Amino acid sequence: MTTRRLSRFFLHAYLLMFFGYLFLPLLLMVTAAFNTSSIPSVLPWRQFTLNWFAVLFQDALMWKSILNSLVIALGVVVLAVPMGLSAALLLTRLQSKSQPFLYALLVSPILTPGVILGISTLIFWNQMGIEGGLLLTVIGQTTFIASFSMLIFMAQLQRLDPALEEAALDLGASHLQTYIKVVFPYLKATFVTAAFISFLQSFENYNTTLFVIGADTTMTVKIASMIRLGLTPEVNALSVIFVALTVLVAVLYTLLRKGEV
Repeated sequence: MTTRRLSRFFLHAYLLMFFGYLFLPLLLMVTAAFNTSSIPSVLPWRQFTLNWFAVLFQDALMWKSILNSLVIALGVVVLAVPMGLSAALLLTRLQSKSQPFLYALLVSPILTPGVILGISTLIFWNQMGIEGGLLLTVIGQTTFIASFSMLIFMAQLQRLDPALEEAALDLGASHLQTYIKVVFPYLKATFVTAAFISFLQSFENYNTTLFVIGADTTMTVKIASMIRLGLTPEVNALSVIFVALTVLVAVLYTLLRKGEV
């Protein structure tokens, strides 16, 4: 066997292991949703069924928790994206020795454990008269998700040629007009990215949410409680729906992108 064939063999073997590591657990999770076993498992395989999807659709508390997660995620997007943009504009335009300190300060919520963020948010806002619930969850999650949004905007703003803004100002545009006509159109795709990342970060968050959700519940908190009390393939059925929606959105996005070319 030549060196070239040997290299190809190891490359293909590595790719097989890599994609197997990524997708085999997902495949097993999806398959377990169609097994009649009362616990999420593929082996032993008993019988094909769609019953767990029926159980899922009849679980009113699960759908309420999903609705809460969606409401919270949308609220976080509304707050985190403008806050992240404001912070990114400040840091990329600030010409001061305090810039590194401000950057570290604004990034620090990402590095803070979610448990600490949740407890500190609950204690602080309870003293302000705001009890645990959906509103406090939005506030708690925004404290660190806004930092993710800021980093996304900063990465794009650092690529923006300052000469474009200077040219607009020289031609008589105000600073507000410059932002509206030059900066914001340049960041149009970044707004979508920041909103999407913020939505996903909020939707799957557990550590912070657990301490600030109060008497309500979200999808992640609901599933965690099911793990303690006894998990059923109902969760696998929910996962199948989310996987299908993800693939559908990815296909639609690809088709739309091709239509723009």
